[in-house]
Amino acid sequence: MQYLSCEANDGCTLAFQPRYCKILLLLHGFSGSSAYFSRNFEALSRDFWVVAPDLRGHGASGKTPGGYHVARLAADVRDLVTHLHRAISATTNPSERGVEPLIVPVGCSIGAAVLWTYVELFGQHGFGGFVFVDQAPLQDRVPGFVGAASEWGPDRAHLGCYDEASMLAAQRAWIETPDAAHRGLVEGCLGYRVQPLEGEDTKDGYAQKKAADEARRCDGVWLARLLADHTRYDHREAVEAIRVPALVLAGRRTGCFPLAGMEETVRRVRRGNGGREEAAGWMVFESGHWMFWEESERFNEVVGGFAQKCMA
Repeated sequence: MQYLSCEANDGCTLAFQPRYCKILLLLHGFSGSSAYFSRNFEALSRDFWVVAPDLRGHGASGKTPGGYHVARLAADVRDLVTHLHRAISATTNPSERGVEPLIVPVGCSIGAAVLWTYVELFGQHGFGGFVFVDQAPLQDRVPGFVGAASEWGPDRAHLGCYDEASMLAAQRAWIETPDAAHRGLVEGCLGYRVQPLEGEDTKDGYAQKKAADEARRCDGVWLARLLADHTRYDHREAVEAIRVPALVLAGRRTGCFPLAGMEETVRRVRRGNGGREEAAGWMVFESGHWMFWEESERFNEVVGGFAQKCMA
């Protein structure tokens, strides 16, 4: 599959895979790469110019010292968006020349956190809507205190990495036993591994996903540092700044977050838009964290349909 590339403002090379039409931006999750979307490219490319970057430190993209921050990844997305705008303006198609496209980004897992940070830092100009996939706006458990958001407990926080001790354990795993950490991540992200149903083949697709996953090229120390930054980042209030349509997708059998934690994004978007229910949609898939892999046909239909409405 062909890779194109652009440079971030600090010179780091960022690789991405383009699929040509209107712009749908697919952002993968922690330790992943654009290879996650092998079951989505073809279907979504019928109606959109699909761009799937490898985030800094992942897949075919470069990494830099100190670049393991969610905010740095958000800045990379801004540089990529700027690059895409220039590419559109230079097109040979007169009908598209000089027209600023609407982009609908789809943030999966940490990709959602990158988009929330983007909104906080750079606003949302040029985005027609957002899709947030199986990610809560805060991963750690935190107590409530005066002047801050309410308490965030085990009913909403991440199921496995939610405080200092669990985060340090995860960091050690990614540094000392990265292969085992990667296997554990895959098993926690596939619903048929987390909570198999009676008669369900728990091996179907597992080897294919593992073989196709370019995440094994990620550096364990770099990922450990990104993890520490990501788990403590509280996006709850920033989510309320979203002023374009949002859609939140959650996996019923995810091994990452309780449904209540992910639904908080819906509540926050609606709160920031005067309580309007239509400001944010909510849909639960019957698979796990990687519903774009397990329920790819439904995922493609839902995301494509939402994006078409946002770009109408």
